Formats: sequence, structure tokens, C-alpha cells
Amino acid sequence: MTTETYHRRSRRSGVRRLSAVFAAGVMAAATVLLAPQPAAAETPWLDVSADRYASFTVPAAYIQEQLGTVSQVVVEGNIGPSAAWAEFGLTRRGDVWAGILGPLKPGLYQYQLTADDTKSLKDPTNSTGVASNPLLSTFLVAGDSARWLADAPPGTGGRVETLTYRTGSGQRSALVWTPPGYAAKGPGGYPVLYLQSGEDVPATDWLDLGRTRQILDNLSAEGASRPMVVVINDADGADGRELRKAVADRYRILRDPAHQAIAGVSDGATQALRAAVATPGQFAHVGWFSGHAAPTVDREDARAVNRAVKLLRLYTGNVTDPAYNTTYRLMRALDRADVRFEFDGVNPDGGANWQTWQENLVDFVPRLFRHVADHGPSPGHRPLTGEFAPPPAGTTPTPFVTRDGFVTFETTTDFTDAQHVTVWANIAPGGSWLRVPLTREGDRWRATVGPLKPWFYYYRLIVDRVAVKDVANPTKVTTESTWSTFLLPGPGARLLSDVPAGRGGTVQSMTYLSTVAGQERTALVWTPPGYDPARPQPYPVLYLQHGGGQNYTDWVEMGRAKQILDHQFLDGDLTPMVVVMGNGNSSNFNRELLENIVPTARARYHVSSESSQQAIAGLSMGGGQALGVLRAYPGEFAYVAALSAGFGSGTGVDVEAINNGTKMLRLYVGDQTDFVYPSFMASLTTLNTLGIRYEFDGVTPGPHGWDVWQKNLIDLAPRLFKR
Repeated sequence: MTTETYHRRSRRSGVRRLSAVFAAGVMAAATVLLAPQPAAAETPWLDVSADRYASFTVPAAYIQEQLGTVSQVVVEGNIGPSAAWAEFGLTRRGDVWAGILGPLKPGLYQYQLTADDTKSLKDPTNSTGVASNPLLSTFLVAGDSARWLADAPPGTGGRVETLTYRTGSGQRSALVWTPPGYAAKGPGGYPVLYLQSGEDVPATDWLDLGRTRQILDNLSAEGASRPMVVVINDADGADGRELRKAVADRYRILRDPAHQAIAGVSDGATQALRAAVATPGQFAHVGWFSGHAAPTVDREDARAVNRAVKLLRLYTGNVTDPAYNTTYRLMRALDRADVRFEFDGVNPDGGANWQTWQENLVDFVPRLFRHVADHGPSPGHRPLTGEFAPPPAGTTPTPFVTRDGFVTFETTTDFTDAQHVTVWANIAPGGSWLRVPLTREGDRWRATVGPLKPWFYYYRLIVDRVAVKDVANPTKVTTESTWSTFLLPGPGARLLSDVPAGRGGTVQSMTYLSTVAGQERTALVWTPPGYDPARPQPYPVLYLQHGGGQNYTDWVEMGRAKQILDHQFLDGDLTPMVVVMGNGNSSNFNRELLENIVPTARARYHVSSESSQQAIAGLSMGGGQALGVLRAYPGEFAYVAALSAGFGSGTGVDVEAINNGTKMLRLYVGDQTDFVYPSFMASLTTLNTLGIRYEFDGVTPGPHGWDVWQKNLIDLAPRLFKR
């Protein structure tokens, strides 16, 4: 079997990723990718910081040696919204492929490296592994919400061993956890919980990805669960007599039904519930973790089920979990049949993956074989009031956005022969970019992603490594022809939304002849509501510059400058001003600004020429240009701001003129995912050494991107012309 085939099947994040037969067939191909291993002392490719940023640094030479010449390398793993499977693109920087992602939520992550969509390899510097998939490595991001997943102190945990037993068709095995202090002989016995995996998924995933040993150890150490024996087996049913007999023969367990529990994920959940419903009296406690199919429940069986089952507790993730609709139908069926059950509520941030099932296990185990007063949902979980169904294919423009933040992307029918389609969007922490694989549905590709917080999003499709515009989305970005945008409304995105019609300011084009470029050029100009060209006092003016690879349209189309300024003006937070967004793509920006943009703005609009009423700001390249103007013409603009840009060297700087002529020099930068972060922080040292007065807003969470710069403008604009 080829590596390409392996990768296509292993990409999915759900429990069906790898079958036992498939794993055996692919080991030879995986071995090629895993060898030769670098020496153990080689620098790890992955570093996770204390503040939960994952930094990847992959030697390009190793990629070349193992996979040949490639055009792209991604880290793919459970890093998407709701821990969905997603791809994080690395950037070639010299002799490494590198990238920083974060801050990540506390939890266990699994990942592999993939080049050009089909060529995958394991991180050879990470000693962790996943038995069911030889390409995966894992890492734990610590935090209070993941405390159950941490290793228990040495000598305090339980023990995991393999139980081999005979069946009518041969020999099988299961994993067994025994609690701390367990002894094979002694008075009394222990209750037993059977945990089942999904179909075609080995029991080892409960340990490698579910962190079941750590969860059970920690619950036991805190006295949060009753001592019990836990049997972890493949989905074929703990209701099988051979396994239950083998467990009873080998371990000191209680054999009565009241001390038997069963739970499972996916198909294992279906089998667990079927065992309890079809033959009541085997298990007193049943857990359904994202079951795939609901067994038939007849009303005439209700009395027997209710008498035998003390606890039937249902769990599901959000609408990205295929069990969401199934669980809703099951709940209705149980209600109609008068079968008692508990529902943990919809996990709003969990899909069909081990992050969700880890939480399920943490909630379920403490409820077993003991009295529990709380039978309601977990904190923050939501009611399940109906099925989720995005519109039928081709019936609505993409993306389809729900009020609670789930977004369904869909292609046209133009890519039916494609092999790999993703949507690349600013949906990672802080607004970094992830690629979420789409699934072929008929002659289209589709995926539902979320929940996303209210904000402004932009995305493009990647079809077999080629960027493609979503032509079903009418939005456009002038400088990025493949991008589309959408706004997810909500209180957190209010300043990025349109104000009511007729209440906002006006954006007009300002065309002029550039003496630097030798051609006609354009700027966009925002004037506030009620702008009066005849008022006695000229308006203050902000010259707002774009970044490299952009132009004068980007602050409006991507930065949402009009919406931000409109809202802040109507809120009474903004000094009435004119904002000029010029074209900074110039061989000599200082001349372009002072000889062309500024004179034209003064001629066409009622703006001030007083330095105290002029401001200049910009992002990235534009921030460097704003600082360049400050250095060359100190005092010309009393307000200066740089977004994700460094000051440069201290050579030839007139510190006194800058301090005397500048009312406010305010600086912004993204977090460590912003590639200018190191040089920016170094420039603060330069400013401090020179003695230049400045304000630093502190790190804005996010990368070198619009999520950061929109927040920077929101902070900056109300500060202007108030000193």
C-alpha cells in the first residue's frame, strides 16, 4: 500500500481512522518513513512553551531526504475548532520549515508531518507514539482543564496489563487497569467497567489518545471515583461471555449486575447500549459516548430496562459530531418508550474525537457504583433541541453560518476530480490560519467547522495545492483574488459590523497624479457622518497605510476600517476626523506622502495642515513607513503609530526633535506567532536606549494578520487628537 493511500485514509480525526487489517498492511510503508531515525540527542522539532505555544522547526534536509523535493509541508492533527483534524502550514525559512501555533487549549494533541498532501512521516524527535497509527506523535499542553490527563506521580497510579483469553474463533486480548493497592487475593471484590472502542479501532487508542490510564489514576488519587477494575476492549461487545468469564477468572471482581458497567465510543457506544437494552440485567451502568446508531427501544422493554439499569447517561459533541443527530433521535425514542436516562448536554466545544470522550470519561466514572446527587449536564453544556442539517448541496451561497457559530463551506461542482480540497481560513487561535479538509459529498466538497467566535473571517479554497476563490461567495478582496470573506455577527464583532444604513461615514476615491510613480494613483478617504467642508475649523487627518503586497483598498476590504470608524464615531469615542488610506507601494514613500497624498488631501478635503492635527499610522510595511516619516520629519505628524513593525537602528535619529514634536508614538505587535515579534521587541530596546518616549500597547494576541490589526485600529483611533 502506498504512502499516498495511507495518508488519505489516516487524515480523518474520528475513530474510524485506521483498521487493524489496514495497520498491518501499512507498516512496511510507514517503516520507510520512520527510518533512519536521527540520534536521540538531536534538537526536537516541537517545542511547547509554558504559555501554550507550539513551535515547529523541521529540518528541510530531512524532508528532502525522506520525501524528496516538496513544495509545502504542514503539521496536521487535532488542532482545528472543536479539536477537529486540520492542517497548519509551515514556512520555509532558510534550512528549516517552521511555524508557531497557539496559544493552544490545554489537552492532548496528536500530529504528523505531511508534504504535498500525500507524503507523510512521523516526527522522529518525538518519542511518543500511537499504536494504531505509526505516523502519529502526541504532546500534552498542560493546564487546569487538562489536569486529569497529566501523569500521576510515580508509584501512585494503577496498573495496566494485557489480558489474553480464548474465544470460539481463536484468541483475543483486552487491556485491564487495576486501581492502586489492588491485590489479586483478599476479601470482597471490585466492580468492573468495560470500555469499548469504536469499530476497526484498537483498544490501545483508549490509552494512547484517550489518556484513560491518567484519567483513572487521577480520579482515584483524588478520591473522586470508587476503586474498580476497568477492562478496555475492541468493539465486539463486553457482553461476550468469553471476555467476561476471563475477567472474572483472572481478577477479583464482583460478578453481580449491580457492579457491572459498560461504556463505549462510536460503534462501541451503540453496542454498549444495545447490551443494556436487548438483554437487561447484565449491566447496571451504561455510558453512550457519541454513538453511531441508536438501537431499537420498545415501550414494552422499558420496565425491565428501568429495573435493571441504574444509570444510562448519554454524551455527544456539538454539530460537528456525527452522533449529534443520532443522540437527539435516541433521546426521543427513550422518552417515547419511558426509559429513564440522563443527558450530559451538548458539549459546545467538542466534536467526535478523544478530547470530547476524555471529558465524557471524567464525568462518567465518578458516577459509577455510588450515590451521586447531581444528575444534570456538565457546566456549560447545552440542551439538544433538534437535529442539525445544513441546507442541501447547491441551495445556498457558501458559507452557511448558524447563529451559534458553525460554518459550512461547500464547493461548486467544478472539483469533482480533485484529490484533496481544504478551506484555508483565519480560524486558529488569535486569527492564525488553518486548513480544514473538506469531504466529498456527491459532486461537491463540504465541511462544517466551529464553533467560531463572532468576528470577521477570510478564507480561500486549496484544491490539490492550488488556491481557488469560492465563486459562490460574492465578496472580494482586490489584492488577494482568491480570498472571500464573511462576518460572524455577535457582541464581540459589533465594531466590525455595518452600522444602520445612512448613519455611517462615507468612503470616496481620491485620484491624483503621482510624481514619484509617474502615473495616476488612487487613495480611499473616509469622512465622518455630518462631514462639513465649510465648517470654520479644519478636520484632523489620519494617514493610514497598508502593508506589503497590499494597497489602498485593504484597510476597507480586510481591515473593516469603515465599520470600526463608523461605530466609534456614533458611540462618541472618536474625534471627528478624516482618514486617508493611500497607496504606499512606492519607491520613495516619504516623497509620495508629502508631495502627492498630503497635498491632494488638503486640496480636496477640509483637513488641517497643523502638525498637532495630523497623524500617520500603518501596518507592517506601512508601519515601517510611518516610523520612517517620523525619523526623517520629526514633528510633522504629532501622532504616530506602527502596527507590527520595528523602529530599526538608532543611527541618525534626532531624539530631541521626536520627543518635542510627537504627542503620541504608540506601538503594536502580535504575539509570538507574528513573525516580526523578535525584531519588534529588539526595537523597544533601541527606543529605550535612545530615550525616545513611546507607548506600547502590549502584545495583541494573534499573528501578522488582520485579526491583530483590526484590534489595533480599534484601540488607536479613539486616542487620536485628544492631547
